Amino acid sequence: MEPPLEPTRAPADEVEPPHPARVTQWRGLGRRLLRGLVDVALPPACMACRAAVDEPGCLCGQCWSRLSFIAPPFCDRLGTPLPYGFGDGRLLSPAARDAPPAYGKARAVAEFGDVARDLIHALKYADRLDIAPPMGRMMARAGADILADAQALVPVPLHRLRLWRRRFNQSAALAGVIGRAAGLPVRAGWLDRQRATVPQVGLDRAARARNVQGAFAVPDMAKGELRGRRLVLVDDVLTTGATIDACVKALLRAGAGRVDVLVFARVADGPEAPIS
Repeated sequence: MEPPLEPTRAPADEVEPPHPARVTQWRGLGRRLLRGLVDVALPPACMACRAAVDEPGCLCGQCWSRLSFIAPPFCDRLGTPLPYGFGDGRLLSPAARDAPPAYGKARAVAEFGDVARDLIHALKYADRLDIAPPMGRMMARAGADILADAQALVPVPLHRLRLWRRRFNQSAALAGVIGRAAGLPVRAGWLDRQRATVPQVGLDRAARARNVQGAFAVPDMAKGELRGRRLVLVDDVLTTGATIDACVKALLRAGAGRVDVLVFARVADGPEAPIS
């Protein structure tokens, strides 16, 4: 009686590797399983109010409806909403005509209301870096027109003492997300906060301007690099414009060709008729 035949095995160097499509399929399945486990342990929550939502990094229906998105018509210079427009031309608010800012154009995702304030405060004061990516992507969409012509992003800097206490710069975190979305470099070293200032919260317009006067400067080593460049200054919020104005003027004095501004939220002016 002949012994049973042993199964033949291909030499090790002849074993076919798994098909790339199958590897991708298994990896996708693994990610979905891991995501499911994370969702069970830490259910997705609204970025603003922490109510349950279907996906992480989003707002619940109520917060979404309360976020006052800025959409056309808006002032082409200030980015503030306007009650009505005239055709498809560039619209300027009376404020932009009577007191034009130092920057070229400003763009914002939304008006500074309850939900926008909650998001910004969560990012700045509650270490909610997890909401920086969705906020930054929203900013990239809102500022698409100014980003298309830009050559670099410059985040509003923190003084080193405040950076040490907070451990991160929220403007730089947002700029990093925007830079990846728009394919633009982030140049955090092109603007420096030379002296510590008191928080702007609670100060009136004049006090805010005095508080940041002379606070920002471009390091000598960066002046040659930014000369003639079209820049977008990135911050979380634009209120009276004192901080933004001081930063923009410092960049322009150092030789920047143009500076636009991109923020998540801005304080809108009162109802104004557009000037075309």
